[in-house]
Amino acid sequence: MVVAGLIIGNLGRNLAMNDMTRRYMDGFWELIDDMLNALLFALIGLELLLLPFSWMHLAAAGVLAVAILLSRMLTVAPAIVLLRRWRKVPRGTIRVLTWGGLRGGVSVALALSLPLGEERDLLLSITYIVVLSSILLQGLSIGRVVRGVTEQP
Repeated sequence: MVVAGLIIGNLGRNLAMNDMTRRYMDGFWELIDDMLNALLFALIGLELLLLPFSWMHLAAAGVLAVAILLSRMLTVAPAIVLLRRWRKVPRGTIRVLTWGGLRGGVSVALALSLPLGEERDLLLSITYIVVLSSILLQGLSIGRVVRGVTEQP
C-alpha cells in the first residue's frame, strides 16, 4: 500500500503538476516539516527543565556518541567497498557518510515515548546530549569534512 502510494504520488507529481504547483506543494510540506520540528524541539526544551542531569550523563553520552560513529562506519564501509566493484565511488565517501549521519528528532521522539521512570529519564538525558552533540559538532563541521575530501588528490 505504501509503495503504491509512493509510485502514484511520484507519477502524479511528474505527470499531473506543473512547475508552479510543484513549488507550492514543496513549500507547503517544507513549512509543515519545519513547524512540526519546531514543536518537537519546543517540547524537548520543556522536558529538559524536568530532567535530572549529572556529569555522568555527559560522560556516558560522549562514549555513546563515539560508539555510534564507529558503528555507523562499520555498517557503511562494507557496503561502499562492495559497491566499488560495480561502480566508481568517490574517495572519502565512507568518511562523509559516517560523519554526516546526524541524529535528531526521531531519536528524541522515541526516547520521549518510553514509559515514565528512572530509566526513561536516563535514556532521555543521554539521547538529548548525543543529539545535541551530533547536531552541533557534526552538523557544523560536515562542510569542512566534505571540503577536505574534495581537495584530496
